Amino acid sequence: MRTIGAMMAGGLVLATPAAAQQAREVRYDLSFPDAAHHRAQIVATFRGVPAGPLRVQMARSSPGRYALHEFAKNVFAVTARDGAGRPLPLTRTDPYGWSVAGHDGTVVVSYTLFGNRGDGTYAQIDTRHAHLNPPAALLWATGFDAAPVRVRIVSPDPGWTVATQLPAVAGQPGTFAAPDLQYLMDSPIEVARQDVREWPVGEGRARYTIRLAVHHDGSPADVDRLAAQVKQLIPQHRKLFGEWPRFDHGSYTFLADYMPRISGDGMEHRNSTVVTTPTPLDGANVGQLSTISHEFFHAWNVERLRPRELEPFDFSRANATPSLWFAEGFTNYYGPLMLRRAGLTDVDAWARTTAGALNTVLFSPARRNGGPQEMSLRAPFADAATSVDPVAPDVFLSYYPYGQVVALALDLSIRQRFPKRSLDDVMRYLWQTYGRTERPYAPADLRRAVATVTGDTAFADDFFARSVEGSALPDFVPLLAQAGLVLRAAAPQHGWIGAPGVSTTPAGVTLAATPVPGSPLDAAGLEAGDRIIAVNGAPIVDAAGWTTALDRLTPGATVTIRFANQDGEQQRSIRAVADPRLEIVRIELTGATPSARQRAFRAGWIDG
Repeated sequence: MRTIGAMMAGGLVLATPAAAQQAREVRYDLSFPDAAHHRAQIVATFRGVPAGPLRVQMARSSPGRYALHEFAKNVFAVTARDGAGRPLPLTRTDPYGWSVAGHDGTVVVSYTLFGNRGDGTYAQIDTRHAHLNPPAALLWATGFDAAPVRVRIVSPDPGWTVATQLPAVAGQPGTFAAPDLQYLMDSPIEVARQDVREWPVGEGRARYTIRLAVHHDGSPADVDRLAAQVKQLIPQHRKLFGEWPRFDHGSYTFLADYMPRISGDGMEHRNSTVVTTPTPLDGANVGQLSTISHEFFHAWNVERLRPRELEPFDFSRANATPSLWFAEGFTNYYGPLMLRRAGLTDVDAWARTTAGALNTVLFSPARRNGGPQEMSLRAPFADAATSVDPVAPDVFLSYYPYGQVVALALDLSIRQRFPKRSLDDVMRYLWQTYGRTERPYAPADLRRAVATVTGDTAFADDFFARSVEGSALPDFVPLLAQAGLVLRAAAPQHGWIGAPGVSTTPAGVTLAATPVPGSPLDAAGLEAGDRIIAVNGAPIVDAAGWTTALDRLTPGATVTIRFANQDGEQQRSIRAVADPRLEIVRIELTGATPSARQRAFRAGWIDG
């Protein structure tokens, strides 16, 4: 968050009187006496409270998330007392917080936190670790946004260590500091038995420590291999932007949780990132490295090169920006590209990842209803948000693959029309202009950056009008051909009806999702939840039977599906079409030989 960096660089400089500002301070004491039941005991102390009631509350949103998350639902057994230990009355008039009156300038609030989801958003407390996202764990008080903070952690196990971007307080074991609320809430904490690896990066006076803290069930050798891969990877990020970010306190920390009960996620923060997956380290570590590459790219793009709508972060509402197609989508483009340039994946693996994004975007019906900017503004309804009512499949297309495909289109279009320029140059220009100075950008600034780098305002205006404000995309066949890559049907001999996966329930085998809009199965009127009875007269009793029946289809073949919905049993004869899904392959795999120009283009782009 840019505001965090400004405060840390220049001290606590807000518009409140200096004396009052110095008087205000916050302390949190965290302990875990009932970790087996996913509970933490938290004591929040607010000193320098002005006369009148103090409002304390839980956050409703979290940095890096764009939807509402009602963290107050996991807080209970709340009590308050003053500085002398006298009980204070709590008044609650809304679901999110409490009002405390009658204090003596100090308010001490004690509460129990329940947490049993380990990812980048929530908290998980158990006998193996305490995985804490501060917005999900810590009450905050109105008027104390700029007050300095201390956090003391009492570990339930002497073998557990603390990993966090918060700096340790000298002479106070288990105690960490934050300059203000914004930095505190942006600082995840992992308390566990962890394998930690550290190494230096940087040049001149700009030298930093990269820290990899891994909570896992494997061996130290597993972490050594992962650390070696990360060491190989992250210089590519620095090469792209031309310099390392100025990491506060001189370090950047990966908080990696690779445990069986963790939920897969990645969440960027100013000087750290949370990366989680239940998949254990296996030497190749494909999934782990993909998340690490994406999240580390955010140290530049989002944490410092930041949309102006996201700062300062408001913890009481959903925070949205029309620029997520760039903030998240372009990061999604560069994450796999950095892996390829680092030599951790090959061209074919990169091509499979890119083709997956292309298929998602090109065949999404939601593109009819909005471009990348519009989908970015719909993030509060989709980013891990939950609702009871179903959502139509043509309402939302994730800005992650959408922005990734827009980045691919822009990069290849720039390289085609301006051979000495690329999207890399645009990213460096944006970093130098906005990121390194932490000056937030507006949506129009992104278009102007492309115009400046290419020297062609008409090109930039046309691309943004068509593919950012609108939803049109260029023909990728000639764009990819520049690199000797072929975009073609992945399985043209396979019949396709747009069928989703199925779920096996006591009631039978049911469609787990809506058929692909516009597909033969969709045109036949089937919907999510319909029960599949038989295909071509053969009973379907499990998911394997459904998959086997579909695998036999060829283009033009007719398949008869008997199913049941709210209108009773029905039957449809459906004509399969050729599978429209695409793949990207090297021209060498088609039997042709790439030209010298194509080889040079590929080397300068994918190989960096």
